Amino acid sequence: MGSSPRSGAGSALGHDNGARTIVPFGAYPILKPNANHTPLGCGLIEVLYVDQERTLRRMTPRRDVLGIRVDDDLFARWSSWFAPDPQPFLVKRGGPLEILGAPLLEGFDWQLRDTFEVYNLDSDMLWRFIGASEFLALPRLTRAQLVQEQRRLGRSLVPSVRSWPSLEANVIRYQADGHRFVWWPSLLEGNEGKVLIPYVEEGRRKSRHAEIDSSVWRRTKPILPGAKESAGTFPPNSGPNCFGAVMSAAGIVGAAEEWMQREAFESWLAERTRPGGEDDAPGTVLVWRSPDGLAQHTAITLGDGWALHKPSQGWMSPTKVLAVPEVKSSARARRRRLTRRSLL
Repeated sequence: MGSSPRSGAGSALGHDNGARTIVPFGAYPILKPNANHTPLGCGLIEVLYVDQERTLRRMTPRRDVLGIRVDDDLFARWSSWFAPDPQPFLVKRGGPLEILGAPLLEGFDWQLRDTFEVYNLDSDMLWRFIGASEFLALPRLTRAQLVQEQRRLGRSLVPSVRSWPSLEANVIRYQADGHRFVWWPSLLEGNEGKVLIPYVEEGRRKSRHAEIDSSVWRRTKPILPGAKESAGTFPPNSGPNCFGAVMSAAGIVGAAEEWMQREAFESWLAERTRPGGEDDAPGTVLVWRSPDGLAQHTAITLGDGWALHKPSQGWMSPTKVLAVPEVKSSARARRRRLTRRSLL
């Protein structure tokens, strides 16, 4: 049995015996992202293999992250985004470190932008891509200056040596200044589980989709035909965001895989919803707006006190289910105003 987080209980795109029809995403064109891309546990499962005359039972690894199953392929991609080689380093324009590595010639990879959390550079900063072999061949003083520069300029993933006593002390202590280091594939190899899982889970609530009673999903499906499929899933890459997650739950095919622009979301909202709604009813679109009226975040209620949302566009941010008060708490920000609309 599932559980409830609390006791108790326009024109549509098309209907089929009272059910909301799934429509193609192409009905709502999106805008291409700009160059800045500004952000809006282990166990075992049994898998059966059939080989003509016999059935082979085989055990394969399973990882649960934020209450969501993550397969080996996706986990391997996480590793490549977390500790890329080469990787981007921030340097001061015209400074002595600018000669290192290679410049950024094309658009910044979305996954790396979200990993290192630098979305808009000041005019006096630039990226240099440096490989592990080049980095480790630098004089230690230069490596120390480079790593210290990352801290000063705001690049993420520059952990302290003291925070990772399980790693070989000599390896990370002498990588740079003895206090901070950066991740390379060689450091991450063999440590993926104890590094990546805490990184993704830190500061994030676990998805509670497994707690929802099957009767809730049955009542929700005619209104939100895409909700159950997307609940408790990680995106295949950076880009998919809260707007696309809500539209996908409401039946817009392909919306969950796109970096949905605000304009496309507002168009869908105007055409397919009406003002008002109840938090306990399925199909209430929660929209948080800034003082200028722009939508900054959205979620959608599933009924029985549950809601679905995707907190950010990052590869480490899943589409998850939480109790409505938890979603509200997650989306709360200074001067944001919560509004409600109901699906038609």
